[in-house]
Amino acid sequence: MPYPPPMTDNSHFRQLLAAAAAQPEPQRLLFVFAFAELPDRATPEQQERFRSGRGGALAPLMCVDKAPRDIPDFQALVSESERAGPPWSVVFAASLSGQAGRPPDKARIDLALETMVEAVRDGRIAGFAAYGPRGEFLEVG
Repeated sequence: MPYPPPMTDNSHFRQLLAAAAAQPEPQRLLFVFAFAELPDRATPEQQERFRSGRGGALAPLMCVDKAPRDIPDFQALVSESERAGPPWSVVFAASLSGQAGRPPDKARIDLALETMVEAVRDGRIAGFAAYGPRGEFLEVG
């Protein structure tokens, strides 16, 4: 199922891309795509919050790293995610810095993505930028 077209100006995501590209060391952007689900044995209050779009447990679906130059805009990220995996409700973003003029190596990237996936699974999301499927910046924390 394709995601709806972006309805926001995606300025926050553009700022993220620009900030990563402007860093003195090469960056990799890390993305964890997740969906919200109702937890097992949810209380009636939790069920109501979930129905109103304000609750649930986050379940990571897939993750990827990208160089800032490889993502022209949010819609490009959405299009790639549609081809790669199932529908998602939120994507979390973080940046990983390289050293000595070189981008982070694969082992560092893989460890950072694994740590990020676990943080999302555990609900420790305050340190990440978060976006809905239409590019809207989501306040988390």
